[in-house]
Amino acid sequence: MNLAIDAGGTNLRAQIWHNDNFIAATEAKSGSIGLYSWIETLLAKYREIKTIGISFAGQVEDGRIISAPNILVDEHNIRERVESKYGVTLKIENDLNCAVLAEAKEFGVQNICALYVGTGLGLGAMDGGRVIKGFKNVATEIGHIPYKKTPLKCGCSRDNCLELYASGSGIAKQIEHKRVSCGTTLKELERAGEIEIVELFQEALLVAAGTTLTLFNPQVLVLGGGIIEANPYLEEFILKNIKDYALSNSLEGVKICKSRLQNASLGGALLLKDFDD
Repeated sequence: MNLAIDAGGTNLRAQIWHNDNFIAATEAKSGSIGLYSWIETLLAKYREIKTIGISFAGQVEDGRIISAPNILVDEHNIRERVESKYGVTLKIENDLNCAVLAEAKEFGVQNICALYVGTGLGLGAMDGGRVIKGFKNVATEIGHIPYKKTPLKCGCSRDNCLELYASGSGIAKQIEHKRVSCGTTLKELERAGEIEIVELFQEALLVAAGTTLTLFNPQVLVLGGGIIEANPYLEEFILKNIKDYALSNSLEGVKICKSRLQNASLGGALLLKDFDD
């Protein structure tokens, strides 16, 4: 059996598979139980599990959890601990790196980028069938590219991250700073007359997409995440305006579209068993 886990900031989600056959699904709140403890409960229930793939919304390196702003971590050296105790194979990877694995399988390409806009701004990139990770597995942290100075503070403690403009958390911080009384969706902001926040978001999103295309020259750029899903017009908006934000050669033949997957990170976690760390 194979266990796939999506460890997000709100929920821990798991699926159990036997070869290509779906067996069961379960979930828990991220703050209600430690990830390691939750894995132990699953291994106790499904004793035939041999491989575990984890999509993790935080920084990981060589099977270790380095940082996790919203997940209860009760064991940082999670791969060594689980493998030595239970005799299984465990692989853990950043959630966007997992997402791009699933998107690559969905589109049948080896050069692809997944730009996801939700609570944060994340990017997974694959070149020639291999996920780009970098020296410390933080190669594609596009949300933390220096962009524009602001009175706000990012989760990384800086005040000029792209994520402060093009993410749900960034929008929420701008609303709080301006003391605006409205919801955090783009439509609610427009109805409240807060067009500036919407326009800042849109421009930052174009910068993120254009930077991705220029740096990685993918065959496919997939757009995903809660904000993209809630605002379908953003796909057409990017297609219409991206020429002003990316190298023209990087736009030749590229396909830009919304994700077709419901949970690419979880799907990618299941695929980790087939890829080298």
